[in-house]
Amino acid sequence: MTGLSSQSFGHRIQGLVFGSKGLAALADKYAEHADEEMGWVEKFANRILDLGCELKIEATPEVKVYDDIVEYLKSEKKVSEEGIAQVTEMMPAFEGDFVAYEDMKAYLIDEDADLQETNQDLELIELVGVQNWLVQKLTGTGTTAAE
Repeated sequence: MTGLSSQSFGHRIQGLVFGSKGLAALADKYAEHADEEMGWVEKFANRILDLGCELKIEATPEVKVYDDIVEYLKSEKKVSEEGIAQVTEMMPAFEGDFVAYEDMKAYLIDEDADLQETNQDLELIELVGVQNWLVQKLTGTGTTAAE
């Protein structure tokens, strides 16, 4: 939960950075992503409480704020890949708790969709260039893996 809440806050701040550059669609996307991640934090926290366990708040790792969208997307890709790998390794530990197992499985599916969208954005940037990709984001044209 600590890493996920840190990522949620990072997405919120990154959205503000994009908004300050006039990239409202990206600002909205990452604000929504932050809300979605906080929803997962709350779901996981509630399950921990349901099981009679104790919650604790740990120091959160530093989250870099990017001015360059391409560098940000590359960082997002790495974070997603590492997070998916970590959660996948933990899945056997949840097999005895079908609720937690299903929640984690749903989280992995959601994270995989986010990773595929990031990969698609990076591939499109490589294909058409960052300026054309940004124009697409400004005009709302094009599709993403999530659409």
